[in-house]
Amino acid sequence: MRIVLLGAPGAGKGTQCKRIVAKYGLLHLSSGDILRQERVAGTELGKKAQSYMDSGALVPDEVIVGMMAGAINKASEAGFVLDGFPRTVHQAAELDRLLKASDEKKIDVVLNLQIDEQMVAQRMTGRRSCPQCGAVYHIENLKPKVEGICDNDGTELIQRPDDSIEVVMNRLKTYRRQTEPVVDYYKNKNGSTVYDIDANKDADEVSALVFEKLDALWL
Repeated sequence: MRIVLLGAPGAGKGTQCKRIVAKYGLLHLSSGDILRQERVAGTELGKKAQSYMDSGALVPDEVIVGMMAGAINKASEAGFVLDGFPRTVHQAAELDRLLKASDEKKIDVVLNLQIDEQMVAQRMTGRRSCPQCGAVYHIENLKPKVEGICDNDGTELIQRPDDSIEVVMNRLKTYRRQTEPVVDYYKNKNGSTVYDIDANKDADEVSALVFEKLDALWL
């Protein structure tokens, strides 16, 4: 099964992706992880990506698509979950073209995690991180044992710059402009099965909704 996981920042894509991979034995293909791997390996695509990042420019679609295509081609027949890709309609169209060229494959399922922006702001601005070990907490629903202190190593917790309200709202604007249209692309043109999932619920409830949809296709 080939799955695309979409949703705004803070919708819980990372959590749900891990659970889907564990339950169905799929490969987790994260664009961020693959980009880092290509850079560390010093591949031609990795070098190209690094040159753009060093200059502060966005990595072009063709470089990202090339990296993801390579990872997809190496994936087993069991399938994969795409996390963080495609981010634009152009990337989605290029992905379709590449899959079609490879044994007439296509994306089977698109899971669109829908969440209110107020909930996103609450989740992301309430996050606190340990600068030492990387552990993540929340001021409301995942509190440390001692307020403001990491359970693991006693380090004082911080709010990451990208969890500030200004950055969060800017990321949401970018998502609405660039990535939200990808949902309509899959609904209108791709022929994939698209499920809108209510991601305002807690993680376990969201997982139950996701598994209900996937089980019906899997069995």
